[in-house]
Amino acid sequence: MKGIVEERAAMLGEYIIESKATVRKAAKKFGISKSTVHKDVSQRLRKVNPALYREVRQILETNKSERHIRGGMATKNKYLLKKQAQEREKLKNSEQNQ
Repeated sequence: MKGIVEERAAMLGEYIIESKATVRKAAKKFGISKSTVHKDVSQRLRKVNPALYREVRQILETNKSERHIRGGMATKNKYLLKKQAQEREKLKNSEQNQ
């Protein structure tokens, strides 16, 4: 996704608004780095399309305020899956021993 940076900034802004995406999600979708996405939507977009910039800023602020919750849920799911895998392994081992 190389091209005119102002155009890319606008496309990133529209994608973030439509999907309520995080910077990481937008970077992955467009195949560019998080730093590039952040620079595009926080600096370049402000100059190119101030109205779009304000909408994107609101979404990014919301994402920022919720990130600790997402991190906690990811950790919870990680250990839940680990526990389930251990229980399946125990069950498998007990069935083989019988």
